[in-house]
Amino acid sequence: MSDDDASAMRRALALAVEAAAASEIPVGAVVLDPEGRVIAEGRNTREATHDPTGHAEIEAMRGAAAAVGSWNLEGHTLVVTLEPCIMCAGAILQARISRVVFGAWDDKAGAAGSLYDLLRDRRLPYRAEVIGGVEAEESTALLRAFFAQRR
Repeated sequence: MSDDDASAMRRALALAVEAAAASEIPVGAVVLDPEGRVIAEGRNTREATHDPTGHAEIEAMRGAAAAVGSWNLEGHTLVVTLEPCIMCAGAILQARISRVVFGAWDDKAGAAGSLYDLLRDRRLPYRAEVIGGVEAEESTALLRAFFAQRR
């Protein structure tokens, strides 16, 4: 993991806190360009937008595609506080994201090594490098606190 990844994860965690404050599941994401600069960010927005695709990863990738003027994000890195789900993993592969760095593992819906491993599935035409468990304790703590308040 690079210093750029660590800095991006800190920003993603701040976005997750913003999501929780907006009554969204606390997940944040940023996209780094090939030089390691943040070019887009996102947080969960499903409740506010009533959009089932309003996941942090999707929001960040939409912003990144707009920033570079292309759907093809090869060479870019997605940094997210929670292991991507199946929908997000599919979008990551479609966008040709080269690296995914994530925080908390998701044993119930993770598609980057926990329940599924779509991002590294050799049967698919494109794969991404995956680095999981970065700042996992902080990411997990945000999620636990959020759901504890709702119970």
